[in-house]
Amino acid sequence: MSIKQDRMSERIQGILSELLLREVSDPRLQHITVTEVKLDPELMYATIYVNALGDESREEQVMAGLQRAKGYLRREVGKRIQLRNSPDLVFHWDKTLARGERIHHLIKSLDIPAAPPEPDAKETDAEDELD
Repeated sequence: MSIKQDRMSERIQGILSELLLREVSDPRLQHITVTEVKLDPELMYATIYVNALGDESREEQVMAGLQRAKGYLRREVGKRIQLRNSPDLVFHWDKTLARGERIHHLIKSLDIPAAPPEPDAKETDAEDELD
């Protein structure tokens, strides 16, 4: 991504986070986090990844709430970033937290035997002197 895309993505993420925290009253959108924003090169489409702080069971209701609030959020983002055209917001559920947790549990469940102790440097030096 270009520098402009990076800056705009960060601004949009901050604006959406603040809107969801302070101004959106829909109870379905309480305690959600905007984890990432990706913009296309023309700044016409913003792909927004959200998560409900690890509560995967809320995915359906959060996405429905975001779809309902999409127009309001787009209008507010447009006002605050002052671009000629406000980007179209496309929301996706961020599954990276669940994947990370699953990988963590898989690694934790592995039965890896401990490595045999390495011989001390003094012992190997002594053996070399005997030869």
